[in-house]
Amino acid sequence: MEKFIIDGGIPLHGEVTPGGNKNAALPLLAACLLTTEPVILHNVPSILDVIHMRRLLQSLGVEFTELDAHTWKIQAREVRPADLDPDLCRKIRASILLAGPMTARTGELHLPPPGGDVIGRRRVDTHMLALTRLGAEVNYDRTFHFRARDGLKGADILLDQASVTGTENAIMAAVLAKGHTVIRNAASEPHVQELCHFLNKLGAKIENIGSNTLHIEGVPSLSGGEFTIGPDYLEVVSFIGAAVVTHGSIRIRNAGPEYLDMIRYVMGRMGVEWEVEGQDILVPAEQRLEVEPDLGGAIPEISVMPWPAFPTDLMSIAIVVATQARGSILFHDWMYPSRMFFTDKLVGMGAQIVLCDPHRCIVQGPSQLYGEKMESPDIRAGMALLLAALSAQGRSVIRNVGQIDRGYEKVDVKLKALGASIERQSEN
Repeated sequence: MEKFIIDGGIPLHGEVTPGGNKNAALPLLAACLLTTEPVILHNVPSILDVIHMRRLLQSLGVEFTELDAHTWKIQAREVRPADLDPDLCRKIRASILLAGPMTARTGELHLPPPGGDVIGRRRVDTHMLALTRLGAEVNYDRTFHFRARDGLKGADILLDQASVTGTENAIMAAVLAKGHTVIRNAASEPHVQELCHFLNKLGAKIENIGSNTLHIEGVPSLSGGEFTIGPDYLEVVSFIGAAVVTHGSIRIRNAGPEYLDMIRYVMGRMGVEWEVEGQDILVPAEQRLEVEPDLGGAIPEISVMPWPAFPTDLMSIAIVVATQARGSILFHDWMYPSRMFFTDKLVGMGAQIVLCDPHRCIVQGPSQLYGEKMESPDIRAGMALLLAALSAQGRSVIRNVGQIDRGYEKVDVKLKALGASIERQSEN
């Protein structure tokens, strides 16, 4: 186990380039199961979740060749519905993404329950709904068993919620199903769009990409191809937040600003601004950092919603930024009942936060934060605590940073290059 030691209060300056989108890389890797031909993926992030997904795919017979640190050649020439390691499946939520492509490719898969962040119950019912509509049999007895004896057939699917991974599983299963599939109430996040564009490049026929109604015409097989994973917008906004709370000025290269319109609007409600130059984002040192009230002076609410609204994965970052903005603001994450629990650590650092219930908190700022010893509970809360430590007066220690490493590649190295005082140390 490793920990970060951070001496806070140092403004960040310089340039940083985000890694490839974790939430795109995982379904793209799973989608390589759908073709026997080689696929080359560029800008693959070197993070723990991606490494775990690679190990799962290798256990199914997929071959990997590293052309460089972030470019992989992948070939699923022959795959088998092997017994997957339950401990490995518990390490990542994305293990559920094997269900769609493996059922489509081999007609069978035994899948131990997926794991991931401890942020409350995370349903898999939407995945089951989609695959059964396409003709699969799904049984659960402490392990999921997917079977499609006669192959998958196109269907009209109305998802009971706009689940990102549920949509991705439905897409991957439908591209090889016989006939036409319509997926309604589909998620449309950037990584869902990337998956669709990737599959189309391999020969799939997906239309209405970016909308909540996808039309898919099944094809007999997919070919190989080459694809570059886009920047991780969650990492981009994390670095924006790091610059803001340290009163620093940074340039984020290849930041994919076209996906940040709603995020820019929401962060703007807290007085956060940035400039766009082509594909770069410039975060100035001078920030207003004042909460913009609703009409009549009412306390504003930041609530997560499906894309293109404000994403749940940025709620923790936004809360830390709010501790440095003047005024009161209510945060509401109805999706996950444990997302807010990390706020007790911010209170211990000096933040003025009232946890109303598991889904809501009120932040009153600005507050001087002070260094503290903490544990990283999950990827996003871990990164949020890292931002708080960068802003704080004095020294902070964050343990269990493997959680942060699951989603952020060499974040300590990138922050150190921006001037942060951060060291990684091993613990006994």
